[in-house]
Amino acid sequence: MTEQDLLKLQNGSDIRGIALDGVEGERINLTEEACLKIGGAFAQWLSRKTKKSAQNLTVGIGRDSRVSGPALENALVKGLSANGVRVVRCGMATTPAMFMSIVFEKTHFDGSVMITASHLPFNRNGVKFFDADGGLEHKDITEILELAAAQGAEKNNSVSISDCQEFNLIDVYAAHLRNAICTGLNAAESEKPLSGLKIVVDSGNGASGFFVDKILQPLGADTSGSQFLEPDGMFPNHIPNPENKAAMQAIQNATVRNNADLGLIFDTDVDRMSAVLSNGEEVNRDAIIALVAAILAPDCPGSTIVTDSVTSDRLTYFLEDVLHLKHLRYMRGYKNVINKQKELNAAGTVCPLAMETSGHGALKENYFLDDGAYLAVKMIVALAQAKKSGKSLESLIEKLPPLVEEGEYRFKIAASDFKEYGAQVLAEFKSRAEKEGIVMPQNFEGVRLSFKGEDVRGWILLRMSLHDPVMPMNIEGERPGDLEKLVQIAQKLLRGFEQLDTSCLK
Repeated sequence: MTEQDLLKLQNGSDIRGIALDGVEGERINLTEEACLKIGGAFAQWLSRKTKKSAQNLTVGIGRDSRVSGPALENALVKGLSANGVRVVRCGMATTPAMFMSIVFEKTHFDGSVMITASHLPFNRNGVKFFDADGGLEHKDITEILELAAAQGAEKNNSVSISDCQEFNLIDVYAAHLRNAICTGLNAAESEKPLSGLKIVVDSGNGASGFFVDKILQPLGADTSGSQFLEPDGMFPNHIPNPENKAAMQAIQNATVRNNADLGLIFDTDVDRMSAVLSNGEEVNRDAIIALVAAILAPDCPGSTIVTDSVTSDRLTYFLEDVLHLKHLRYMRGYKNVINKQKELNAAGTVCPLAMETSGHGALKENYFLDDGAYLAVKMIVALAQAKKSGKSLESLIEKLPPLVEEGEYRFKIAASDFKEYGAQVLAEFKSRAEKEGIVMPQNFEGVRLSFKGEDVRGWILLRMSLHDPVMPMNIEGERPGDLEKLVQIAQKLLRGFEQLDTSCLK
């Protein structure tokens, strides 16, 4: 593979590609050869970063349930081993568990590798890397792929990997989460502190099935009605993705059908989650941020919550006027919100939570790690406490105003230099809004417009996609009929951009 081929595998701070045939028009580009070279490159990169020889490095490697995982794992292990690294195979794992393998005393690896493509279809796969500082940055992935291009596949492929150590990381990780629940409830495991609670889990055949038999059941919870717990990388029931409508409908149905106190759904590698309340109401996007913030607020009064740019004015009201916290809307991208959270805390601003509407949520108390299972633990503790005092989990967010009307519109850019054209559109869009006297609150991404008049109430956000030649526009109206009025305003502000397809607004 050429350097150009390898660099095309970069997806922000991860590596993503097509690992299997089966989807028309999608050619395999995440090959065993690529992973062989990437494994060797990570060995070199980590050696430079830690200033330790590769022979003195230990790296853990895990994977989710995708069927392409074992072959890609073997290739990565060969690449690492050929460069002298001691590799520990962790088998079926989660992305947060692979980071925690650097923290746990029983493992304390120098670095770790997770083979996953998150919620993407069965034919995709990818690689995430961690070191002691957390997940790698965009520039680090670029450097690793450039190093991979210089790797010799022949040398890497000749090494034997039959004697690699194996370690059951999920058992250690599950014990860590059980302990967090017991600590939160001031109880011992033997007391079965979740007795009396019914919690159903939908794993979508990803890697989160352990949450039922290694965490909830040992602590006494009734998990009957949980579904799709067996790992199956073809995802025969639904995509393991809390943002997918079919997936959310599946866990809503299971929660109501089984009269559960709480429903939980995870993505494939368990760094994201969402929830369903006992009445079947889904808790995602703004609502899940509100719920986690409400759980944290008593211990972090006046603190700052960082979110991505598409959160609503409803959430700002709830965070600031109800919980008396501060809301900082930042940029899309889970690494962006987490890095902002780290920056704020380092500067002395208490920031316990950074969370995207996608369900990526990082807690300061948990190594700034976006861990869906840990967020679920916080909810379970809050549920048990609420039930003990005769309340419900729903009561924590009862003052969050309901969503009335919303729309998301994606405008394709036909210009060859789509980033430059998108920047021109944003500049002109902002200029036109200023001339109309429209309020523009502080914003770190795109252009956000706020409407608080009697005629129309709501907001509009126009921004560039992180990777694609697309400009998404999110609109939310506070009252019935406001969405249509806001769409008409957006149409007026977007007239005349010939290489921007806004036909979806009509």
